[in-house]
Amino acid sequence: MANFSQCCPYFIGMNNAVIDEAKPYSNVTIISTDANGDAAKFQADIEDLIAQGIDGIIVSGAWLEEAPAALDAVAAEGIPTVLVDRQFGAGSKSAYTSYIGPDNYTIGVQDGTYICDRLGGEGIVVQLRGGPADNSIGLNRSNGMLSVAGTYPGITVVTAPDWSSWSSDGGMALMEDMLASNPKIDAVFCENDSTCLGAQTAIADAGRSDEMFLVGVDGETAALEAIINGTNYAATGLNNSDQIGRAAFNRVMSILGGGTPEKDTYLPSPLITKDNAFRYYNPEGTF
Repeated sequence: MANFSQCCPYFIGMNNAVIDEAKPYSNVTIISTDANGDAAKFQADIEDLIAQGIDGIIVSGAWLEEAPAALDAVAAEGIPTVLVDRQFGAGSKSAYTSYIGPDNYTIGVQDGTYICDRLGGEGIVVQLRGGPADNSIGLNRSNGMLSVAGTYPGITVVTAPDWSSWSSDGGMALMEDMLASNPKIDAVFCENDSTCLGAQTAIADAGRSDEMFLVGVDGETAALEAIINGTNYAATGLNNSDQIGRAAFNRVMSILGGGTPEKDTYLPSPLITKDNAFRYYNPEGTF
């Protein structure tokens, strides 16, 4: 498993899920790498894995948008390649065997529909983005939300000008600025749960929790706990890294067993609210 980064619980959980899913197979060895967000090291890691004679590879690109040279090198050796989480762009599409992960645009549409329905088609929505500007995952989630909000004349979306870097600290800092510049806010949309959890803290510190609700993406354990406990964290879209990692391992195994997979598999990403949060809550989870 080639990881562009293991910076965060989300990516760590995905890697651990692959390792755990392989445990029942005594004849399967998992080799896991971490490029620490360095594209050159990522390329070198994959070349090293090829040299070790691997039979299949799972690629977690984190925030990397393309890796055509690395994937081309794997494809040249006839090694099945399964992408997880991030679906690389056109430059890499012909090189990978199969993709398993979320449909981020659809998740954004779900969040946007929930927000607009709950507001009755009227209100001020703050948008907090992970970044950077060309991050396709964030763009797809936000564009999905905006595609719904844009159909309601009574909904105003105010976008934070900076990026949260997908972190709780970043979300907190962005929300502090938005609270200072917006005397009335009805809802907050975040491109991921970590950002929203930081924003929620800033809102509470400002004494404005009763004024607005938050909606995120991922299904992070702390977010589910906030939803279950009836806080103003109202909903999130499931993007479970454990589920993705396990599905990817089984996809590689099926290919090695002679199966022909579909090119792109989008895993179900239901909206999670207080009504169904316990179904997805795992206090023992790594994410």
